[in-house]
Amino acid sequence: MAAKDDLGRAGEQRAADHLIAGGYRIIDRNWRCSQGEVDIVAIRDDVLAVVEVKTRRSLAYGHPLEAIDDRKAARLWRLSAAWIAAHPDEARGRRLRLDAIAVTGVDPATGDLEHWEDAL
Repeated sequence: MAAKDDLGRAGEQRAADHLIAGGYRIIDRNWRCSQGEVDIVAIRDDVLAVVEVKTRRSLAYGHPLEAIDDRKAARLWRLSAAWIAAHPDEARGRRLRLDAIAVTGVDPATGDLEHWEDAL
């Protein structure tokens, strides 16, 4: 397994831990369909949050969330709709929100974490 993949998995775990500590319930991780992958789906109160996680060792190549351009954001909206179509019971009665979490640092467990709600 590539170091990049390990870093990404560690960042996603840190993001999931952060969400749980914030009162969210994680209901799906790394959900895949023909259009791509959703990193995390979480519920808190009446919100269904689809969360994109970006992890970087440093800011040398820019902020992690700069990687979410308009094309990627549109793709995440399509993926969110596909997830909802596949899981109507979990989505029913909830407002969809797209969040982004950036984890920056050599060790994702201790690096900086930024959670942008309704980011996209």
